[in-house]
Amino acid sequence: MALDTTIKTQLQTYLQMLREPIVLVASLDESAGSKEMLALLEEISAMSDKITLTREDDARKPSFAVKRAAAHKDAAQEVGIRFAGIPMGHEFTSLVLALLQVGGHPLKLDVEKIAQISAIDEKFHFETYISLSCHNCPDVVQALNLLAVINPNITHVMIDGALYQDEVKAREIMSVPTIYLNGEIFGAGRMELDEILPKLDKGAEAREAKKLDAKDAFDVLVIGGGPAGASAAIYAARKGINTGVVADRFGGQVMDTMAIENFISVKETEGPKLVAAFEEHVVSYGVDVMRLQRAQSLDAPAAGSGQPIEIKLENGATLRSKAVIIATGARWKELNIPGEKEYRGKGVAYCPHCDGPLFKGKHVAVIGGGNSGVEAAIDLAGFVSHVTLIQHSNKLTADAILQNKLFSLSNVTVILNAETTEITGADHKVNGLIYRDRESKALHTVELAGVFVQIGLLPNTDWLKTSGIELSKFNEIVVDAHGQTSLPGVFAAGDVTTVPYKQIIIAMGEGAKASLGAFDYLIRQ
Repeated sequence: MALDTTIKTQLQTYLQMLREPIVLVASLDESAGSKEMLALLEEISAMSDKITLTREDDARKPSFAVKRAAAHKDAAQEVGIRFAGIPMGHEFTSLVLALLQVGGHPLKLDVEKIAQISAIDEKFHFETYISLSCHNCPDVVQALNLLAVINPNITHVMIDGALYQDEVKAREIMSVPTIYLNGEIFGAGRMELDEILPKLDKGAEAREAKKLDAKDAFDVLVIGGGPAGASAAIYAARKGINTGVVADRFGGQVMDTMAIENFISVKETEGPKLVAAFEEHVVSYGVDVMRLQRAQSLDAPAAGSGQPIEIKLENGATLRSKAVIIATGARWKELNIPGEKEYRGKGVAYCPHCDGPLFKGKHVAVIGGGNSGVEAAIDLAGFVSHVTLIQHSNKLTADAILQNKLFSLSNVTVILNAETTEITGADHKVNGLIYRDRESKALHTVELAGVFVQIGLLPNTDWLKTSGIELSKFNEIVVDAHGQTSLPGVFAAGDVTTVPYKQIIIAMGEGAKASLGAFDYLIRQ
């Protein structure tokens, strides 16, 4: 394949950063995919005198490895990185980083983390099944490639599921990214380096818990790293007070949102790109960001006691703060019907952008007629054979412009006033669903291969049930005009609260407001 002018220019700029020679080792056959891969590799190797292209025989064809050349100063340490697929689309960055990292470009990783990875002495072989349209897959691919660059005991191959359909079928892979370790399932979904490493280094979690437990009390501790949490942290840090953020994953639901076209002053962007900007902004103010940590409970002392609020984490550590801002957001609502849990990842999915390409040419359903559901149906209709959209009420609630687009598509069927009662399956994968007509009460069966659930969000407040914080009947945190909860010193913002209209820009405004409310609380104590 020929690179377009813009990508070629970008790649040429990046390749000037190579410090050591590398070799691209291709394993090819006579297929169209192999010819396309060879054209790409020839074009890349022609861009730098530090890149050599050779051939070898590997079980997966087409594929290519990125290795150190014999003249490389670290040539004795073999690098186990392979791409079984053409890493374009969302994986283009994975390719660029692999070339640079194997080519000696400095790693953006602290010395302590590099030493931890280098000390792993077990043999680990990872295989990651991806789709080129999956925006979560590159995080996994890049993390595992980085491990392979640092430690020769670790190898990794990225596998494009669309190119290796036989493997996908044999391993019954129906969601991406799906990760195998030494031939066994390791995990599925977005994972970062800091989440993968503790699974390989068994003592890492205990060491991290001890380190967190030893931290001094914060002035403001934000629980959650989505738009509300990021905004709250920035506003607190700008006041010059000691600010921390505890986040299971930075960005929250925004990480799963691709097209964002209503963020004021930004005509269009993608969720992961916006999240990266959030995190960069937060870190620039010196905020202590504690990633991949989940809050387990909140203990607020009696008013006037002078004692800090305590947040216990799932890893056993306890953090303390004079004021807390809860911004834990929300998660996808589930149908809670037979078959949903049984076939999750085997045909039941919640991210059409990530998993949609695995259903190319197949019949799928989308449950939900709001913006998310209709957008999913439109997106899926571009490559599946047919989409059946099922809506519980007697009309769609999505924006008119989305409905107009939906009804213009010939391979979409909309069923209104329908209650999905069961997801059926056989041979460990979805084969259909059953819905009840809410007027006639008649049951109908639809044969299909995938079900995408898009029915809204649930607030992440389960961990607060014993805290004493007032919750609404929908389990949202009740807040006043200043973001204050029913507990002194505890504030909340974003999708986790009773504030209506769950939008990124509203969450950010509420985060700022809660932070200002917390600061006002602190100066009055």
